[in-house]
Amino acid sequence: MTTAVRRGPDWLVPAGLLALAAIPVIAGAFRVGTLAGGAEVTPDNARFHDMPVPVVVHIVGATLYSILGAFQFHPGLRRRRPRWHRLAGRVLVPAGLAVALSGIWMTLFYPLPDSDNTFTNAQRLVVGGVMAGAIVAGFAAIRRRDVRTHRAWMIRAYALAMGAGTQAFTHGFYTAFAGTPDADARAWCMFAGWFVNIVVAELSIKRRLI
Repeated sequence: MTTAVRRGPDWLVPAGLLALAAIPVIAGAFRVGTLAGGAEVTPDNARFHDMPVPVVVHIVGATLYSILGAFQFHPGLRRRRPRWHRLAGRVLVPAGLAVALSGIWMTLFYPLPDSDNTFTNAQRLVVGGVMAGAIVAGFAAIRRRDVRTHRAWMIRAYALAMGAGTQAFTHGFYTAFAGTPDADARAWCMFAGWFVNIVVAELSIKRRLI
């Protein structure tokens, strides 16, 4: 005997994801604006001014992926507009890969800022690689008409991509109770953000909440 899962309004999950995406999207827009506007070069942003293309690709890809991707979690839209869902997916796959691969590139080739450490960079490499692999696995699954596997991998990829939004809260909580985080604390705040997202994603996949 199976128990039906009670679902909230179809817009609830996309609305929450859009709200979460607003944090990194606004920060990314500000970063692109400072690069385009010729802002003062400081030790914190010199690497972006020296090689702006990777960070611009990352920000544009993340903005598109997080906003458009949120609507993929609207069950009514998937049912009523399957063509739109497929077309959006064709945009989201390259956008997501751009996010993951540019993140890996920046981790490998940008100088390590004082606010980060090797643990932070190791996390970025793992997350970028797993996210890219999840997108490829999800794409391969839908080519086989395996919708359930496709959905699971795409949920995982999106959860990792949305880490920046959750990390704003983990950093905020740490700062509120312990002050400005040093490099070690910052690394654990970033870990916590990704960890929370992947746990939520796995629970959603297991219970078929999305």
